[in-house]
Amino acid sequence: MALRTPLYDAHRAAGGKLVEFAGWSLPIHYGSQMEEHHAVRRKAGMFDVSHMTVVDIEGPGARDYLSHLLANDVDRLKAEGQALYGCLLDERGGVIDDLITYFIGDGFYRTIVNAATREADLAWMTARAEGFDVRISEREDLAMIAIQGPEARDRVIEVLKAPAAADLKPFRAMSHGDVFIARTGYTGEDGFEVLLPASSAEAFWAALVQAGVQPCGLGARDSLRLEAGLNLYGQDMDTSTTPLESNLAWTVAFDPSEREFIGRAALQAQREAGVERQLVGLLLGRGGIPRSGTPVNTSAGEGIVTSGCFGPTMECPIALARLPAGEFDTVQVALRGRMLEARVVKPPFVRGGKIRV
Repeated sequence: MALRTPLYDAHRAAGGKLVEFAGWSLPIHYGSQMEEHHAVRRKAGMFDVSHMTVVDIEGPGARDYLSHLLANDVDRLKAEGQALYGCLLDERGGVIDDLITYFIGDGFYRTIVNAATREADLAWMTARAEGFDVRISEREDLAMIAIQGPEARDRVIEVLKAPAAADLKPFRAMSHGDVFIARTGYTGEDGFEVLLPASSAEAFWAALVQAGVQPCGLGARDSLRLEAGLNLYGQDMDTSTTPLESNLAWTVAFDPSEREFIGRAALQAQREAGVERQLVGLLLGRGGIPRSGTPVNTSAGEGIVTSGCFGPTMECPIALARLPAGEFDTVQVALRGRMLEARVVKPPFVRGGKIRV
């Protein structure tokens, strides 16, 4: 039986079409995925992301531990509330997961990892904690709601009566009583991700609905993140790919050179030899929507679509594809026995409500 978030009853009452995702029962939409997508781009929408795994890392050795564990460098987090995006890698440089790490205070960090990789992540993190003075705690007592869109921050501040949150910069977080407010998201729009006690989640959700925030499901979340050029773990990256070939080279901190993080040697060797694969954006015309696994032909060899959908803001099919290294203006996508031309672009397709390609 699929797991249920604290908002399960609220989703059913609102007519959400529930599906199983990463072992959880979650709404894919509440009626119209298109309307939910546009609500986030134009006003404000919200997502139940309580299936995500919140992990607190505490102790005198927390910073040294995370410095070794993550490809990005937690020493970049200087002020309380700062956040850092990066990857958890294996020794070959393969991506075990992508995650956000928050600096809560001296010896206290919080990470948010993907639901589908929860068990593997926790096992990996626990095994690599040996020799470090840290405690790793999964926060199953918390719910998480993402509120996104140009009006999202105002609606959250209004409902929570948290005027100080108006001063939060991107990738910063703060506590407001027992609520944790982070200016982060997965849609390409501004907004907050709010962590709060599971017992308070349904009342907060209802208050946001009353304030005019549109409940949104997994379908809109996927089309929004794809338009924003944001990777989905398990499709656009996994342990068979490295950050350097997944548009995530910017998340790898090679400096300082003395920092020995897991996967460093493999990434350095790949960087020196040259990356053989790349992740690019594709724009298609009429003829069909390329889904994950669709073959792509280039002048330098074959590639593959990693994610694809109809982009409601773009008003055309879009995709991310892993191609051989090289410069391509167009490629051919093999779809239902036909070869469709696609223009190669650099993601994001849409960011901040504006088309970027």
